[in-house]
Amino acid sequence: MAIYVIFGIIVLLVIYIFVTYNNLIKKRNIVKEAFSTMDIYLKKRWELVPNLVEIVKGYAKYEQETLNEITSLRVNSYDNMNINKKLDINEKLTEGISKIMAISENYPELKASENFLQLSRDLTKIEDEIANSRKYYNGAVRILNNKIQMFPSNIVANIFGFKLANMFEANTEEKNSIKVEL
Repeated sequence: MAIYVIFGIIVLLVIYIFVTYNNLIKKRNIVKEAFSTMDIYLKKRWELVPNLVEIVKGYAKYEQETLNEITSLRVNSYDNMNINKKLDINEKLTEGISKIMAISENYPELKASENFLQLSRDLTKIEDEIANSRKYYNGAVRILNNKIQMFPSNIVANIFGFKLANMFEANTEEKNSIKVEL
């Protein structure tokens, strides 16, 4: 009789491990999907920035340092970066874009330029899409990280080497709610 109880406990434990492992895989894949969605918008912004920099260069000849800083962020190929590098670079890129928009305040003819206005509208739309996809990504990361950290699933997660995912957090400027109006 005792052998059946021990066998039953072992079977339940194995079933729990399988179910938990599959659940962790599912949640990790949701995080990857969420990042892929956000990555599309990050890449659109990545490709929009050189156009914005070129237009601003024509008007803001005295703002070379800021423009060079933004250009230097784009030295590496976006497609060759890992997730953490993409999150880090995009945080810095957000700061640079905020500086460009602040620069535009000093150049009324730049703000009136149709190319600049269209790029600004495109950028605003992309920033909204990034914000929405960031919410989804961070929600998926939170769920995965909870599963990895909470007992008893943390035991299975540790056994199979599941790692915590990084949130896409607001940078300092976003936390301070600096708003640039065009």
